[in-house]
Amino acid sequence: MKIAKTLLSGIVAMSVLMPLALLPGPVQAQQYNTSQSAPRIEGFNVDEARKLAPGVELDFTLYGTPGGAATMRIDGAMRNLTLVEIEPGRYEGSYTISSRDKIVARSPVTANLRVGNQVASAVLNESLQIGVGYHSAKAAPGPQPVIGRFDVVQSRDLSRGDDLQFTVRGTPGAKVDLVIEGVKGKIYLPEVSSGEYANTYTIRTRDRIAANSVVTAYLHIGERTTSAKLGKALQNVAAAPAPADRICATCGTIEAINLIEVKGDGNYLGTIGGGVVGALLGRQVGGGNGRTAAQIAGAVGGAYAGNRIQANMSKTSHYEIVVRSQNGATQIIPSETEPVYRVGDKVKITDGVMART
Repeated sequence: MKIAKTLLSGIVAMSVLMPLALLPGPVQAQQYNTSQSAPRIEGFNVDEARKLAPGVELDFTLYGTPGGAATMRIDGAMRNLTLVEIEPGRYEGSYTISSRDKIVARSPVTANLRVGNQVASAVLNESLQIGVGYHSAKAAPGPQPVIGRFDVVQSRDLSRGDDLQFTVRGTPGAKVDLVIEGVKGKIYLPEVSSGEYANTYTIRTRDRIAANSVVTAYLHIGERTTSAKLGKALQNVAAAPAPADRICATCGTIEAINLIEVKGDGNYLGTIGGGVVGALLGRQVGGGNGRTAAQIAGAVGGAYAGNRIQANMSKTSHYEIVVRSQNGATQIIPSETEPVYRVGDKVKITDGVMART
């Protein structure tokens, strides 16, 4: 009995002293969760309704970290709304107003984006009804916020997938968002350091951004808001690719010059035609007396001559110039005369006419 108690005590002591690294489950899960990057909400907007009444639909769009779960709540609504990720990082949903809802034009709307065990939140800063305005018009007491600087790292060519890096410097402790002409929704700029707000916007397929698109930044502290317009173009024209760097669809290189020769086959028309000529010759050889042998000999000889005449008459020659375009396609340009070009020449084809480049 004493031996059993001693063994049991030893087992308990060993379990207490066992290294934590050997314990399963919770420690590893905690390490994984803490390594996840925080989700981001880059934009949150609504298609404003003409009026707010039962049966009216409010369409919301949220842009942020892909692969998350997005939900939102309207103050005065009887239920929450789940947004569906229709493409990476883009979530959409529609809320139908019911007779029990108490939604007004300026009802606050809060969106949450959960990725793993972390959540990002954003509050809609535009009204739900057309004509009420994007931002609160209330003048709150206290000093007005300021924007000291608004800048962007310009894009090379404003193509899909390209990045625009925005920075706003102003009153610390605020919330900052901006609106780009040609982009649906707003872009949120988190405060990365005291009074400095920054974020990167990746251009999407549906965006219609131009170099001179107007960009407006809004800085909010409570109900106090100030705004500033970007004072530079979104595209770096100096860094735009030169025409020579772009693919020229009508430019290419001559890969081959082929001589094409087509000969006639001396068909039956030539034979019959020659035979008729031969028959007439035979009649003359026979002295005009219609001697059969002379006529036959003339017809056979004439048939052979007619066959050769027909072959020589139908013999044609032309050239085919094979051009490999810059986009990889092959084009064949015919020429009736011997070309002045050589294999390897750089050419450009315009309306079927070829010229050196």
